[in-house]
Amino acid sequence: MTEAPEYDCIVAGGGPAGMMAGLLFARAGCRVLVLEKHGDFLRDFRGDTVHPSTLDIFGDLGLLDSFLELPHSRLPRLGGVFGDERVAVADFSRLKARCRFIAMVPQWHLLDFIARAGAQLPGFELRMKAEVTGLVVDGPEGGVRGVTVLEQGAERRVTARLVIGADGRHSRVREAAGLPLKEVGAPIDVLWFSLPRPEGGRSADAPEPLVRSRGGRILVTIDRGDYFQCAYVIRKGGAAQVRAAGIDAFRREVAATVPEFAGVVAQLEDVDALKLLTVRMDRLERWSRPGLVMIGDGAHAMSPIGGVGINLAVQDAVAAANLFAGPLAEGRLGEVDLEALRLRRAWPARATQALQGLIQNRLLGPILESREGGEAPPDRAPLPLRIVSAIPWLQRRVGAVVGLGLRPEHPRSPERHRLEPPGS
Repeated sequence: MTEAPEYDCIVAGGGPAGMMAGLLFARAGCRVLVLEKHGDFLRDFRGDTVHPSTLDIFGDLGLLDSFLELPHSRLPRLGGVFGDERVAVADFSRLKARCRFIAMVPQWHLLDFIARAGAQLPGFELRMKAEVTGLVVDGPEGGVRGVTVLEQGAERRVTARLVIGADGRHSRVREAAGLPLKEVGAPIDVLWFSLPRPEGGRSADAPEPLVRSRGGRILVTIDRGDYFQCAYVIRKGGAAQVRAAGIDAFRREVAATVPEFAGVVAQLEDVDALKLLTVRMDRLERWSRPGLVMIGDGAHAMSPIGGVGINLAVQDAVAAANLFAGPLAEGRLGEVDLEALRLRRAWPARATQALQGLIQNRLLGPILESREGGEAPPDRAPLPLRIVSAIPWLQRRVGAVVGLGLRPEHPRSPERHRLEPPGS
């Protein structure tokens, strides 16, 4: 006799996709267990961009006003500076959305907010320091019936009707499930670091440019109030060369790219302050097997370009809840339902990766290559960006693609338990 599952749904991974999935399935009346291997959400150098599409989802759930009480900055537009030339790239100010801006929210605040909202629901359970180590299956090719989880030094089994793999681009769940992965490839990597805000702050009459390029170098600057989170773009595999050159050389590179940083680069004490993000783009060709489905970075790792990874992951979670919550609560979830998620969400992921690939290969790559090839790098924006900057309508179109995505999702799963704004 088969034992009854302990939960309707187990979510492996407490990132944006996993936390949102846990919240929505519990809201629909399911018994949900979210397993997160870390003891807290306080890890820096994660994506901070919460786009209008995700803010709309919070609005649909009645949580938007309380979410916007979190510490954040707002980007109604995206732009850059190439040499001394400022370009406008994306305009969110006329979107058909509740919020016509990107909210820059440290990811630990985002995840903690969702956790506090979920804690109101009787079916929501979050366990920290609980690492998913494998799957519980019926035979080598059988259905997934749960996971093995390592907690407090002991490993045990936890069973459920459905396992959602949301454990990121290095997913252990995906590996254990044997789902085929297609590498898309990326020609760049990123070095993350933080710098204090230079004296004088930013100009009051213009938003902080997000992308800076000078002399064949590219630096992304994310405004976090009294400091900047920075991403220095390098060629794939170039981190060892940067580290070998030493921190003094890197400080000079940063100051040459953004002269305003010349007075603060000494805050980078050594090369250990530079955190490597190995950029990868890949996607699953099959997202599910009986009893298991993958979402977020575990299904499609995105480039950091556009900051769209969080928002695609959250939309996967919303679509999963819309498609599965009702059948799961009624005990009739089948393989056709699981495949329906891939059919709905694979196209937006593929198309977004294609756009990111064009930007990496046609816009960023030539800037980096010009310097490495000994040429005099052009200190002006690539022609496509200059065209976009000259035509406001194009800036609004780019804003719609970046801000809303190619297939925005809205919660439609049954609302068995109403959410209230979480307390502080």
